[in-house]
Amino acid sequence: MSRNDTARNDTARDRTPLPLSFWLIWTALLVNKLGGFVMVMMTLYLTNARDLDPGTAGLVVGAHGAGAIGGMLTGGVLADRIGRKKTIVLSMFATTAALLVLAFVANVFAIAALVTVLGFVSVMAGPAAIAAIADVVVESERSRAFNVMYWAQNLGMGAAVLLGGFLASYSFTLLFVLDAVGAAAAGLLVLLGVRESLARSTPGRPVDRGSLGVVLKDRPYMVFVGLTFVLALLFAQSSSIVPLAMTADGLSEKQFGTALAVGTVLVVLGQLAVPRLIDRWRKAPVLAVAFVLIGVGYGGLALADGFGPYVGCVVVWTIGSMLAAPPNATIIAELSPGPMRGRYQGVFNVTFAAAALVAPSVGGFSLQYLGDWHWPIVGLLGVAAGIGHLVTGPAREKAVRDRLAVTGVARVSELTR
Repeated sequence: MSRNDTARNDTARDRTPLPLSFWLIWTALLVNKLGGFVMVMMTLYLTNARDLDPGTAGLVVGAHGAGAIGGMLTGGVLADRIGRKKTIVLSMFATTAALLVLAFVANVFAIAALVTVLGFVSVMAGPAAIAAIADVVVESERSRAFNVMYWAQNLGMGAAVLLGGFLASYSFTLLFVLDAVGAAAAGLLVLLGVRESLARSTPGRPVDRGSLGVVLKDRPYMVFVGLTFVLALLFAQSSSIVPLAMTADGLSEKQFGTALAVGTVLVVLGQLAVPRLIDRWRKAPVLAVAFVLIGVGYGGLALADGFGPYVGCVVVWTIGSMLAAPPNATIIAELSPGPMRGRYQGVFNVTFAAAALVAPSVGGFSLQYLGDWHWPIVGLLGVAAGIGHLVTGPAREKAVRDRLAVTGVARVSELTR
């Protein structure tokens, strides 16, 4: 047996089992994603069941993203103030209520308001769940834990797309009700099975919870968030600009869905093996490779003119996203002080909600006036962000080491100097 084989076997034997709290949160997130039909089918619901024109339907769906920006930040603050568990349960039960009311409302303004509320409350659980996982999983196993969570979310999302189309053909009302049931089930699972993991102040051990401003002044972290925003802009192309490009090339909606489904299948089949490939490497080079692959995948669309080339591009950027997911989540946990993990995660997640608003508007004009040159520009953004990770990686790693050296009773402000 080689030395490398021996090292791998020793690592496998030394692995700490992931705790029950993690698996309960993992199950709750999976159940919630499996039931996440409504927003997948919202455009069809608005145009077919509520007779809205595509433009108005697009504005209503966009309201969900606007609500999500506020929900991400609020969820992060609540996770650090009232607790991870309470925030997740509040989010799930509020989502249940919003979905049930939305199922029976016909007025377009009421629908838009409720979709905004849904966007706000449904994402509040995200920062709290990630913070809770970072609380209960030991540092050496966080990469594996976050990787398993990412796998479950993709599995749930892929299943939701398939089930949503099937259920919508029978009844849109059933779609809303089952989505609400899934959210309620996830909330009950956390309420009954998960213990609160947020550290509480005691007379001998005060906990400084800082503020959102501390996160925004944390330079190593905000540089990381800025690079993540580029990643989010690239990912947002899939649901906003890629369909327009495929339509312009004469491909159908079915082919678009099939191409994206290939990416989901790739994640489900291969994501669990990713930690074994990347854990031996520093995070900055892994993220650099991931961003370059994502950039190449989207940049390659400039040359794609048929279904096969589009699928090839999807495969390339999906491999990049698979490599990026574990280190991204681990870096947040490493840089964020325990009492502020919710807020750090909330700021991180805002990048994806903001990109969902920016990418369609800017990308639509770019594609209209630049044509296929839009894609090399997108690709270069990915490559530039990859280089950015290589350049800023050493400073970020130093910040991680410095923060690990600070004791648990240190003030949050000391961690971000």
